Amino acid sequence: MLVTAVLSGLVLGGTYALLAMGLTLQYGIARIMNLAYGELIIVAAFLSYALFTYAGISPVWALLIALPGGFALGYAIYGLLMAPLVRRARNAASLEIDSILATFGLLFVIQGLLLVTFGANFTSYSYLNDAVEIFGTRLAANRLLALVLAVVLGAAIYLVLTRTLWGTALRAVAVAPGSAPLVGIDVERAARMAFALGGALAAAGGVVISMYQTFTATSGVVFTMKALIIVIMGGVGNILGALSAGLLLGLAETMVATYVDPGLTLATTYGLFLAVLLWRPTGLFGRAVR
Repeated sequence: MLVTAVLSGLVLGGTYALLAMGLTLQYGIARIMNLAYGELIIVAAFLSYALFTYAGISPVWALLIALPGGFALGYAIYGLLMAPLVRRARNAASLEIDSILATFGLLFVIQGLLLVTFGANFTSYSYLNDAVEIFGTRLAANRLLALVLAVVLGAAIYLVLTRTLWGTALRAVAVAPGSAPLVGIDVERAARMAFALGGALAAAGGVVISMYQTFTATSGVVFTMKALIIVIMGGVGNILGALSAGLLLGLAETMVATYVDPGLTLATTYGLFLAVLLWRPTGLFGRAVR
């Protein structure tokens, strides 16, 4: 039972980490708190569901549609909705408030469109639901695939951000947005690209989630809050922190659900969040402001 719980926790934690990486890019680099982030996840989940149910396209191939689609949608949202707010913002605090209000409205627009299109029922589909044996225990193949996809995508984005000049420029904007223009970095362009990249990761996470979880048109807010908790726990803008906090949260939720009570998973999430805030207010890997 322990091995099963650990593997299930890694699957859930890996998915959480993938989701949180997108939000930490948007919040840490673009300085935009996107409350509609979870709705982008659900849009991708329904896209994967529709492609598999009506066209027979597997979720793995659906990623090839969802990733560029999420990037394009994020790019468009930034250009149409966020860019005017950035230009008129007096400081970072006013931008954060304006972005919260704007994306809060966007949340209900996307949610309403999903409700009209797909209804309010719980949705799922059966894909690779056969059990496979690993480390002496049995795990559904779709969960194992979800873990592999989360690891591959998470590692790819980490390498892009840490091993390429473009990724270094994005991280420079996250660390010192005021100084980045002094070395020739276009901060506005970097913010837009980070926001779009966050949209692509949200879409990837939605496809991965759809393979082994049920979801509804209104469940996006749950993923937004969990991604936000992971971002704050790991340190805003810190990819490694998001990965570590996501895995920690997934393992904790699974262990509590397995050995204590499934009804306490949400309490565990917020308990860990409060503990990290009290112990390290800047997050597990955050740097204190001097």
